[in-house]
Amino acid sequence: MKHRLPIRTIWSRTLLAAAMSLSLLSGCSTPQIEDYANQTPVLELSDYFNGTLDAYGVFTDRSGKVIKRFTVVMTCTWQGNAGVLDEVFTYSDGSTQRRIWRLVRHPNGRYTGQADDVVGSAQGQQSGNAFHWTYTLLLPVDGREIEVQFDDWMYLMNQQVMLNKAAMSKWGFGLGEVTLSFVKRSI
Repeated sequence: MKHRLPIRTIWSRTLLAAAMSLSLLSGCSTPQIEDYANQTPVLELSDYFNGTLDAYGVFTDRSGKVIKRFTVVMTCTWQGNAGVLDEVFTYSDGSTQRRIWRLVRHPNGRYTGQADDVVGSAQGQQSGNAFHWTYTLLLPVDGREIEVQFDDWMYLMNQQVMLNKAAMSKWGFGLGEVTLSFVKRSI
């Protein structure tokens, strides 16, 4: 005769396993912008994104395979709390694209931004050497545009170099990543 556990014991064990899983997941939480408050050099967007910059990047799919390489030439200007970042992309397949960001600096390191292919307004926060930026981009795919969410992190390495890593998702599912290095041209 087989021994069966009472339903209450099975239910208790299930709840305990679920609680332990949640505890483990909370230990793997995503970084917060405040985590970088004491990191240097301190990033001031209006200083770094001022003048001409070159960027070199790759788009990788979920498996990490490089799907597309690209370069960007950025011409950036600021007037007070308003900045314009004019980006010209050249992709490895020979195609080109232009995006013009219009940024506004708000108190406490907060930024908003708009571009023609961004749905609504991008939201950003700067702290220490980091900038966290989230937005929805209209991405051209097979002759149509799809809305893709970007979770974008930038880290100032020194006064000329910044690294950028952006996770792309749709409906909460990861699509891939964009990795960039920005290099500020000498003045």
